[in-house]
Amino acid sequence: MNPAHLQVDRVHAWLSQEAYWALGRTRETVEKAIAGSRTMGVYRDRGDGMPGEQVAFARAVTDGATFAWVCDVFVAPDVRGLGVGDAMVGRLVTALEDLGIGRVLLATRDAHEVYARLGFEPLANPTFWMERDRRPQRFVPGTASG
Repeated sequence: MNPAHLQVDRVHAWLSQEAYWALGRTRETVEKAIAGSRTMGVYRDRGDGMPGEQVAFARAVTDGATFAWVCDVFVAPDVRGLGVGDAMVGRLVTALEDLGIGRVLLATRDAHEVYARLGFEPLANPTFWMERDRRPQRFVPGTASG
């Protein structure tokens, strides 16, 4: 979880151009999000011990003690289906749990089965949860963008 290895240009391009939940996100916002999160990247092996091209990214927003929200999980199209995302999110969740964090949340439109393999399940009581969403581009299930 070394943010110095992140290839921010690549992460920004993925999120702002390919990720349905972050289309149009500015580089400044990506940089601020990374700075305020625990991050994870997966890289091609160069064979010299240094990370090569980045092929996946995830981050967790957390207080470092009780709660974390895993978000911005992105796997490059050419390595999807190879277990890269499972391994990355699994390692991120383990690192969070090693801090003593007992509750880790995430949201997904279409990868429920992926996260279920890692122990995630629907909220036990979603009626407890509320939100205040003021994003200009809000994802609404059942719409043309959802």
